[in-house]
Amino acid sequence: MNKLLCRQLSLDYVCSEAEVTDGKNHFTHHRILEGRRRFQEQGNCILKIAAIDGKLLFTGADPVLSWCEEQYQDADAAWFFEAKNLHRLNERLLEEGCRIEMVHPFFLAEEQTFAKQTQFETRWFEGDEIEAFRGDKRFDEAFAFDRNAPDILGVAAIRDGSILGMAGASCDSPIMWQIGINVAPEERGRGIGTMLVTLLKNEILSRGILPFYGTSMSHLASQRVALGAGFVPAWVELITSGIDNT
Repeated sequence: MNKLLCRQLSLDYVCSEAEVTDGKNHFTHHRILEGRRRFQEQGNCILKIAAIDGKLLFTGADPVLSWCEEQYQDADAAWFFEAKNLHRLNERLLEEGCRIEMVHPFFLAEEQTFAKQTQFETRWFEGDEIEAFRGDKRFDEAFAFDRNAPDILGVAAIRDGSILGMAGASCDSPIMWQIGINVAPEERGRGIGTMLVTLLKNEILSRGILPFYGTSMSHLASQRVALGAGFVPAWVELITSGIDNT
């Protein structure tokens, strides 16, 4: 397992790095640790779960956490996120006024790769320059404007003065930045997303930060962009929220 990812998950799931890499499922009471990933952070974590390398990491609050430990001590991570089990878990969460918010696969990149560029001009945006895109729905995946995980770097593909696509990175933690991508509908399927994500990934790695990429289970086009840009599947994560917060 990548050492930076191991360190990150130990902070996110309130456990030791040894517990991240052993062969057992672990259940820990959640508390806020410095260095955790902060994107879409909620103050009260009832439950979140990561499946990685054939095991499960749980962190949250009782009574849900204790129930999970009773039910899933020996659960097989490979099949854990099947619909029938998610339904069962969600029913238990509803008893506490919570629900499953999302289940996302995450991809990781450790090496720079060649970015195939065509006739597009590329332009970089950093720091305060990103503010110009606040409220611009064309780039809502590239720049989330989450105050807990600030948007920090972006790269656009431009032709004839028009932005065709934008990849952006948010500082989710001091050691890991998350990449998002938007491509104009009429420009999709031309490799723009893969090119931009590759360029951004390479730049993040050059700064000593580990880039990662999250998407939906059913968003196959997005997953293909990740794979084409040199990312590999790394872990799957479930997060929950209070019903009043959704």
